[in-house]
Order: sequence, then structure tokens, then C-alpha cells
Amino acid sequence: MGKLQQKLLAGATALFLGTVILATTVEADEDAKEANRHHESKKTLETYELPERMVRFTYDSGLDFEYPDAVRGIYVTGNSAGGERFDKLINLVNSTDLNAMVIDVKEDHGNVTFQLDEGSPYYDIGTNFVKDPRAVLERLEEEGIYPIARIVVFKDSVLAKERPDLSFTQNGEVWTNGKGEAFVSPFQKEVWDYNIGLAKKAAELGFQEIQFDYVRFPEGFENRDDELEYDQGEYADDDTNEVKKRVQAVTDFVAHAKEELSSYDVDVSVDIFGYAATIPETPGIGQNFSKISSNVDVISSMIYPSHWTSYFGIDKPDEEPYRLVTEYAKVENE
Repeated sequence: MGKLQQKLLAGATALFLGTVILATTVEADEDAKEANRHHESKKTLETYELPERMVRFTYDSGLDFEYPDAVRGIYVTGNSAGGERFDKLINLVNSTDLNAMVIDVKEDHGNVTFQLDEGSPYYDIGTNFVKDPRAVLERLEEEGIYPIARIVVFKDSVLAKERPDLSFTQNGEVWTNGKGEAFVSPFQKEVWDYNIGLAKKAAELGFQEIQFDYVRFPEGFENRDDELEYDQGEYADDDTNEVKKRVQAVTDFVAHAKEELSSYDVDVSVDIFGYAATIPETPGIGQNFSKISSNVDVISSMIYPSHWTSYFGIDKPDEEPYRLVTEYAKVENE
């Protein structure tokens, strides 16, 4: 039985008991004065807290995973998940304190790492990296390894090339960063639903957590937003400044994703830049740590030692990764 199913069963039981007791109370007070009946009924309703609503639908993937005492995972590309290396990674997890895998479902360029049925909106971006994703999930269930699906959201060269209207353009061409990577706009709700739809497919396969990555605008966007052409959609009429608009768009996407996936019994996770937790909000990429974390089950900060030169009083963070992560965690928890 999934986590959400357990919660629903408990809620339904509370609803049943509350209804029986309420009916009994009203029947016992049938001959009492109207005021007393009203008083007793009100008291009963206050005593038994009834669920506000029942969830209409809960998807059951047919796979059963136990949530670990703490998630200690490794990142697995589509090639590795679908190739000979997968067995070696299984052995690595089973022979160490590791217990989870974060597996690419939609990778950094915008391709899906497996093929979906013809007619699916994701058919053209599917690859054969993983020939049978369901078999991969069943193997992880057998091994007791917790599966997390990584979906790269707004860095998407494939979608940007196909739909420049959803991207950022310059001189009539899709803009790319120094690495040749293109982004699609967090202002576009069509992009939101495109990625959330794929997240639902991952949940149906049996993934227990959806980890959204690149939930942001391109790095340094505050220095080039005047040079680029893009549609702000519903955010164009906001009276707030450009920084606040970007933060609101990213936050709204996360909240929308969480709501849309609420019937799939999966945790929702977001990767953020580590420095986003050290400032009120990032001016360019649109990440506000507190606002994002209030809308997800898990927040995964990227704490690369090389990004923190001389930070936290550590002169050579590459040589002291454990100390760096420890000091960062203090800031993040605060």
C-alpha cells in the first residue's frame, strides 16, 4: 500500500467514525430542544476533524518500494541505466551504504532516455538508451534500491529548437549560452505542462520521487534579459520588477508541479544552486530557497566544493569536502 493510500484510508476511517457518532448524537437528542441539538452537533463536529476532501484518484504503479532511513543515492545516466554498467552500479549500491539511484528520464539536452508509444507527445524526443524502463524499475524493486527520476526542465535545446516561441531569441535565432545550450522560458505554462506530463509518465513506471533539475532561468540572466526577446505570458502585466517576476514564475511552476503530481503518491524534489540558500533570492535565475522549499517534499542543493573558494573560512574547499558540506548544511537548515 502506497503512502498516499495509507493516508486516504486513515482519512476515510475518520470520516466514517465521525459520521456514525454524529448520527448517534442527533438521534439521542431527538426530543431535546433545538438549541441543545445544535449545540451537541456542533460539539461533535469540532471533536472529530473530518477531511476537507477526498482525493478522486490515486495511481498505483504496481511496484512496492520501502522509503529508506535516509536517501543515499548515485546519479545514473540513461546510457548507464540501459547498458552493461547497470549491473556494476547495482553491485556498488548493494556493497556500500548507498540505497538509491537518481536516473535520467529527461536528460540535459531535452531527450527522454527511453522510447514512448507512437502518438505520445514525447515520441519524437525518445531514445533507446533504456530499452525497457519498466524492467529497470522492477529490478530496482527486487534489489530494494529506491528509484528517483531526474527530469531536466528549463534547459532544453531540443524543445527550444522545435519551438523558438517558448525560448529566448536574439536577432531572430534561439539564444545559447557559452556551452551551446538553449533554455526554454519558465514564464511559459506550456513548458510547465510539457515537463509535468513526462513526470507523470515516470510515476506510472514506478519511480518514487520526481527530481526536477534546472528549475531556473539561464545563469546571469539579469545581465542579458534586455538583449533577449521572449514572451512573459501572464507575468507581463505584473507590476513587480523583473527579479520578482522570475522568482514568481519559478515558484509557481514548482507549486503547480506539486499539485499536479499529488495523485501519484510520489515525492517532488527540486535541485537548486547552493548559493540560493545564502541570499534572500537569486537575481538572475529566479530561485528563492524558502519559496521553493515550501512547495516540495525534498530540496537538493548543489554544493560543489569548487564553487565555494574561501567560503565558510575554508581556503581550499576541494581538499575538505566533508567540512564544506557540514558548514553549508548549517546555513541551509537555518
